[in-house]
Amino acid sequence: MKIWRVLPGALAVLMVAAPIMARAQAVDEAAAKNAAQARAVLDEMVQALGGDLWLNIRNQELIGKFAAFFHGNPNLGTTTYFDYHAWPDSDRIEFTKHRDVVQFFVGRQGWEVTYRGKKALPKDQVDEFLRRRDHSIETAVKVWMKDPKTILMYDGKQLAERHLADQVTLISAQNEAITILTDSQTHLPLQCSFQWRDPVYKDKNTEIVEYDDYHTIDGFPTPFSLSLVKNGETVRQYYITGAKYNQDLPADFWDVDATARRIKGK
Repeated sequence: MKIWRVLPGALAVLMVAAPIMARAQAVDEAAAKNAAQARAVLDEMVQALGGDLWLNIRNQELIGKFAAFFHGNPNLGTTTYFDYHAWPDSDRIEFTKHRDVVQFFVGRQGWEVTYRGKKALPKDQVDEFLRRRDHSIETAVKVWMKDPKTILMYDGKQLAERHLADQVTLISAQNEAITILTDSQTHLPLQCSFQWRDPVYKDKNTEIVEYDDYHTIDGFPTPFSLSLVKNGETVRQYYITGAKYNQDLPADFWDVDATARRIKGK
């Protein structure tokens, strides 16, 4: 084969391929720069929340009241609650001033304890709670950000409840997403949202947790106002009156059966 016959064809291929390769490289560089910016926003958020101390909280307790909403309108009255959480999968919520109704979400199971004993919570209620836990800011930072397969995207500046915010989206290897908005000045979280598809009706739902009115408790910025919004409608609002961190809880604190025996014996 005459080399002079091959050269023109090879040169033509290179001339076509070079711009394509250059564009691909530019796209990769832009994506890497965007991901680095998204990570920087999340790192600033973690530092604002308390840095390593926040990352290593042993447990927390939120004390307050909540109101339920129906079609955007609040139901009459509020319910007193004491909400305990320990990473990664232990939650205990005590209701009423007497704290004699207790719900547990430990692992992937949910239980309710009353003076009648314990019973499993309905599956849809457990699934709802676990979805929010699986798409929380804590899970986004402690699990998703550590996975090299997670995609980080900086979505730019947004307005959230009259605050200028930085928006970041995390996309997991399972193609699930968490979107977080942080205050551009304080770097504290303002919103955390995710979407999920109803297994029966197949429609897509959007859930948002809004954070406001931060107070520093035991060195940790704590939102005293939390709102749960589903598909554009507020479904629940929490009014925090106090918080405690890193308490020495009883050895059987997360034991459902021990709590059932204690409440039944009152």
